[in-house]
Amino acid sequence: MTTSNALREFLASRRAQIDPHSVGLPPSPTPRRGRGLRREEVAALAGVSVDYYARLEQGRVGNISDQVLNAIEEALRLDTLERQHLRSLVRTLPAHAVRQPPRPEKPRVRAGMRALVEKLDPVPALLQGPRMEVLAWNRAASILLTDFGAMPVRDRNIARWLFLDSSNRSRYPDWEEVAAPTVAALRAALNPGRPDEELANLVGELSVASPEFARFWADYRLFKHGHGTKRIFHPTVGTMTLNYETLNIPESGGQFLSTYTADAGSSAEEKLKILMSWGGEPLGPAAYTERVRDDQDAWERQKRGT
Repeated sequence: MTTSNALREFLASRRAQIDPHSVGLPPSPTPRRGRGLRREEVAALAGVSVDYYARLEQGRVGNISDQVLNAIEEALRLDTLERQHLRSLVRTLPAHAVRQPPRPEKPRVRAGMRALVEKLDPVPALLQGPRMEVLAWNRAASILLTDFGAMPVRDRNIARWLFLDSSNRSRYPDWEEVAAPTVAALRAALNPGRPDEELANLVGELSVASPEFARFWADYRLFKHGHGTKRIFHPTVGTMTLNYETLNIPESGGQFLSTYTADAGSSAEEKLKILMSWGGEPLGPAAYTERVRDDQDAWERQKRGT
């Protein structure tokens, strides 16, 4: 995808999310063909000509002043991450492109970082690369999530695993709430000024293989992993609400560490302790699906009183 195409898609996606009534526009005398704001409405809100804004969406403008960018960002109600993304797209337009060197295909993991991930056990921990490659993990992460060690190296990728492994629909009861930010984080990682063939290939593969991925990708949302909660189901102990924390690793080429913990005194803490203290074997997709099926069958028998 060229930078001008990405700029057009991004700006069009942002104006499509804005309700015209929310910005004080009167009802349109003519039916709207699509959702959100029209180009001329964005231009009016930003105080620029319709022709100028149209050329901007097409990537046919030269240097753009901060004043104009600020006005467009305000008109489109962009958040901090979206503003950064817009400016990266504008800065890499052909008229004044300064392209960075391609991102290395295989991120290198420092020995000390690999040792840290292992020492965090029994706290589940994963080290991921900028394309969500799973670069290092500990025993606890394998038990909680899946046996990454049993996967081919190419398949050790959170996005690929999340969308192509059907067992994740059971593993994550709120699957869409996990999947959508994952795609948005990949969007944010796609730097228009730094070619990344591996990431482009991953996006292409998943767009073809998963209609859900293609739908989320078309939304053009941006997300940066930070902290929050996820509900995770494990057939041994049931559903747990866990806290995740994401730490960016300096001077690592975009690597980040993710950990999972439970609130002190919560049922999730007790379940996580039980799961880790039993020292269970990591479950691969087939074993996980079979264990979930057995668990559901047992629950159905209990309901029937048999």
